[in-house]
Amino acid sequence: MTDPLPRPVLLRAGDLPVTRAGGRTVRRIAAGPAGAWELSLLDLERPGTLPAAAGAERVLTVVDGELLVLGTGGREQALERHRPFRGPADEPVDAALPTGPVRALEVLAPREAVRAHVVVLELSKKRPHPVFADQLAVLLSGRAVLTAGGVTAGGITETTTEEIGVHDTVRGAEPDSPRITGRGFLAVVSLDPPARA
Repeated sequence: MTDPLPRPVLLRAGDLPVTRAGGRTVRRIAAGPAGAWELSLLDLERPGTLPAAAGAERVLTVVDGELLVLGTGGREQALERHRPFRGPADEPVDAALPTGPVRALEVLAPREAVRAHVVVLELSKKRPHPVFADQLAVLLSGRAVLTAGGVTAGGITETTTEEIGVHDTVRGAEPDSPRITGRGFLAVVSLDPPARA
């Protein structure tokens, strides 16, 4: 396994650090130890270039807007909303916006150390979705509630609930995994060790 993430934490979208450059706004959600991986929200307001990250894989998921077209080496790849796309980040990538601005979830992870996976799923009010260690869950739309808790050293079970806003992120934990219920769509980012031959 990768280094486990700390106990569950709710990261509010409004508290994320923001940087702006080259027609894009970057909100950094979380990063691994010594930059082992990075999860960000990108606001792409106009066509531009996504910078290279040598030795890394990039997983992009459009979360707002309709279409993002990536171009590199004479090839194009169209990304539709809620459909994650993985590709090497070794070269800069041209980003075209044929239908207007988009917001995308980006995971950058060195391929020799971490294998990042993104799944977009629909939430349920009846079936809680757990968020395990080495996972982060970003609410893409709708309304949701986070339930977290566990047994204290004194044997008492403590449970807390908090409302989750759009683009808020839950960092997972074990053995008492936080659980999310509600209506809307959730992006679950898993950070696993790379497959060994």
